[in-house]
Amino acid sequence: MKCIYYLTSTLDSTGHISDDLHEAGIGNWFIHVLSKDEAGLSKKKIHSSNYLEQLDILRFGIIGAIIGFIVGLFAANWMDTAKPFGSDVPGIAYFAVVAVLTLFGAWEGGLVGIASENKKVALFHDDIEAGKYLILIYARKDRETIVKTVMNSKHPEAELVAEDEYFYNPLTGLKRI
Repeated sequence: MKCIYYLTSTLDSTGHISDDLHEAGIGNWFIHVLSKDEAGLSKKKIHSSNYLEQLDILRFGIIGAIIGFIVGLFAANWMDTAKPFGSDVPGIAYFAVVAVLTLFGAWEGGLVGIASENKKVALFHDDIEAGKYLILIYARKDRETIVKTVMNSKHPEAELVAEDEYFYNPLTGLKRI
């Protein structure tokens, strides 16, 4: 599945794009719009983006989990070497230390991610702040040509600004077209 990013400048254009894509067989759950005008999107019944698209929760959560796992391995190794609790520590305790520190790292990373704008959406931060609408269209390979045909033929005002090869991989980058 691919994510195709379009920018448009008006709410009416965004509404028409959404309607035309629905007529072409693209479901509502595959069209998400990022905008400062959440009330306008709601009023026009346009599917707005979710927190995973707006914030960097997943990316920082994964990074935090990796760091927590590494710290957990070092802590378990230290416990095995230094034996601060004696020599009769069961093996499950080492596993528990690694698991707890991995989960703690994921939690802390997620908290950092809540305070951070999604790095893929950050490329369009100035456009969104200027009042434009970023339309994310998730399309399978067999639907990609339908989406591009509808957008090119019916909505030349919408600017194709990026394509993401993955459905949602928070660790990959995105280049603006």
